[in-house]
Amino acid sequence: MDQNKIGRFIAERRKSQKLTQMQLAEKLGITDRAVSKWETGKSMPDASIMLELCKLLKITVNDLLSGEVVSMNHYNEESEKNLLAMVKEKEESDKRLLMLEIVIGVLSVVFLFVMIAIGYVFVSMYEKMWVFWLLFGIGLVQFIICTLFALRIEQVAGYYECQKCGHRYVPSYMSVNMAMHMGRTRYMKCPHCGKRSWQKKVLSKEEHKD
Repeated sequence: MDQNKIGRFIAERRKSQKLTQMQLAEKLGITDRAVSKWETGKSMPDASIMLELCKLLKITVNDLLSGEVVSMNHYNEESEKNLLAMVKEKEESDKRLLMLEIVIGVLSVVFLFVMIAIGYVFVSMYEKMWVFWLLFGIGLVQFIICTLFALRIEQVAGYYECQKCGHRYVPSYMSVNMAMHMGRTRYMKCPHCGKRSWQKKVLSKEEHKD
């Protein structure tokens, strides 16, 4: 999807409906800065307000994602292109999130060990055991918080694939948190077939053919 083209199209349609950025923003319950970012191609409208935006601009979602009013002759073709573009964009976004999970995990472990090392220095040099436990506590708390946040990322980014039936789904946070795991492969119950298996993390909802 061409965000710059979509942004220009939003601006054109807004003006054709005789709406200012502020007026459009107020109708959608957002800031005019968000509308400005759309129109300059810096961001895309969130999916939660896309239908309401299209209604106000008197266009279809397909028109919006195409950056122009699509004729009926090319409607199905453009719909398929936009759908594929959205799927690809989600996969890329999930890939970035999973990379962020790794970064968070590494930094949290490093921070924990740094706090422990500094604590040992205080114990060996100044015999201040309370400083060690304080620093250890700070490191441990941030480690737990980062771990829970990283698990949340792992839950929502991509899908888990059942090894029994091939079903791909997004599990609940509790399921991910409580499951035995080896890396990102977790032993969980499939909501489709009801069987337990070691389920791998995948980015795509559907299996790609080679």
